[in-house]
Amino acid sequence: MSTTAQPAVGSDNLFDLGGKVALITGSTRGIGLAIAKHFARHGARVVISSRKADAVEAVRSEIAEAGGEALAAPCNISYKEQLQALVDKTVAEWDGIDILVCNAAINPYFGPLANIPDDAYDKIMASNVRSNLWLCNMVLPQMAARGGGAVIIVSSIAGIKGTRMLGAYGLSKAADSALARNLAVEWGHKNVRVNALAPGVIKTDFAKALYENPETEKFVIRQYPIGRLGVPDDVAGVAVMLASRAGSFITGQTIVIDGGTTIGGFE
Repeated sequence: MSTTAQPAVGSDNLFDLGGKVALITGSTRGIGLAIAKHFARHGARVVISSRKADAVEAVRSEIAEAGGEALAAPCNISYKEQLQALVDKTVAEWDGIDILVCNAAINPYFGPLANIPDDAYDKIMASNVRSNLWLCNMVLPQMAARGGGAVIIVSSIAGIKGTRMLGAYGLSKAADSALARNLAVEWGHKNVRVNALAPGVIKTDFAKALYENPETEKFVIRQYPIGRLGVPDDVAGVAVMLASRAGSFITGQTIVIDGGTTIGGFE
């Protein structure tokens, strides 16, 4: 007989996050912000984190004014000691972490792999992959001790499709999907689920160059069978599912959220 813990049955709402503590990196704008807001609306206490203290506090205040619970915790994911301080602050304030979303990422280089400077490559891999591993290693043991939890690593379709100008970023995001699979295997027996999200083009500052110009946006949309680009809420909805009891039998997967662009082509 298996000794793996079974998911607790609480609210009849499969998407209820009441009583859960969720730590979300890069949560002051774009996808991370949308995830934080929707987690709070579904009852989670959310930890807002990014590099700028004023931005973190602004989001915390906004969530609190809407009736949610939020903790402001500035952090630069490039520094291990700051990540540990982020985890320690969360545990000291709210006793533990039930949901971890590794969303913060960088891309300081746009161009072919043949020309990428070593320092740019190192920064991409360190911030987008190593920092996620650091944070998971800090959080997962206490998550397991609490009886389980959910980890969501934000990857990208750049980790699935080849690209002429985002090769290093794509490498890092492919590694994030592999990280999710391996951590899912290592921690599954402790009722810790680990999954990755692979968004397509989402209307955030990160992808602004692909939709700012109407002609460019029209060209990009032609590659999306659903007929539009994504918005942060499209990703946040899937994150809520994975974090909640609705996703309790999903682990080690990379869920593509791309309006069909990876299965469809030009007209």
